[in-house]
Amino acid sequence: MNWDDLRFFLAVAGAGSLSGAAQQLNVNTTTVLRRVSSLEEDLGARLFERERTGYRLTPEGEKLMEALDPVDRRLSSLQRDFTASASAGTQGTVRLASGEVIAVSVIAPALRAFRDQHDGLDIELLTDPMLSGASAAPRIANPLKDVDVAIRAARPTQGDMLMRKVGDLAFGLYASAEYLAERGRPGTMGDLAGHDVIGFPRSETPLGPVWWLSRAEKPANTLFRSSSAAARAEAARAGCGLAALPCILGDRDPGLDRVFGPEIVGALELWLLTRNDLAQLGHVRTVMDFLVGQLKARRGELEGRGQVTEIPMVRERGRGGGRQAAS
Repeated sequence: MNWDDLRFFLAVAGAGSLSGAAQQLNVNTTTVLRRVSSLEEDLGARLFERERTGYRLTPEGEKLMEALDPVDRRLSSLQRDFTASASAGTQGTVRLASGEVIAVSVIAPALRAFRDQHDGLDIELLTDPMLSGASAAPRIANPLKDVDVAIRAARPTQGDMLMRKVGDLAFGLYASAEYLAERGRPGTMGDLAGHDVIGFPRSETPLGPVWWLSRAEKPANTLFRSSSAAARAEAARAGCGLAALPCILGDRDPGLDRVFGPEIVGALELWLLTRNDLAQLGHVRTVMDFLVGQLKARRGELEGRGQVTEIPMVRERGRGGGRQAAS
């Protein structure tokens, strides 16, 4: 067995597709397929079911994943653990991952005030499309690979980590005023017949707004699909059709009108994740407190109930962090 093939197996299991694994490993999809096929041949077992929506682990693949979990988790966190051990109190670097909407609408606007209070703490903010869409949390053992804290729009189904629900990301259906003036404003789902719709990728798991839009698309014309909320918003603003967007994005856009709200379109749960051992470190805990505070302050916007003009900061209560961020 070529042990390096295991790295390709883990990448496909985590990404759920050859293309996602190839991007992560900086190789082409042919190489990924060849290495996975080689591993399957060496083990004499099929590790993935090739489905229209991507690659799903077989029972044999699940068994291999469970065996690799401890090794993968320790190797991927080794450098961060050494860095963390050299940090004291609330100083250090925290790698934070979230979807683009949360990163742009919630986290980035509050970073100036946060850094004024914690000048010894650096945040690396990574935007991962897999964390922002309505895709179901994959059954992988290490969803926090290469990051310390993550906010994702689905609850992981396994993994040794601390998890806390921190809010809901509500969605609405939006279009430009010009489009609605020309094509008419739908009042019910039945009125969508003949309208142009900007959809989610077919590979998205039918949760919340994705499930709703998949039904709404049937009598409508799907103009194009995108996993990017920003791209769907831009297309809707340009008059391309109706788009399902997070309310915190669509409500504040002067070029868009809300057609249906979250009571019809639905919402996604937001989950804060970190490893149990990292949650005990002062600098990681400080970032967790910050995130919980900001998500709470923006709850109205996130749930589609209006804007909050003033964002209170989470302040420390003595040494080592603020109010408890997770239970």
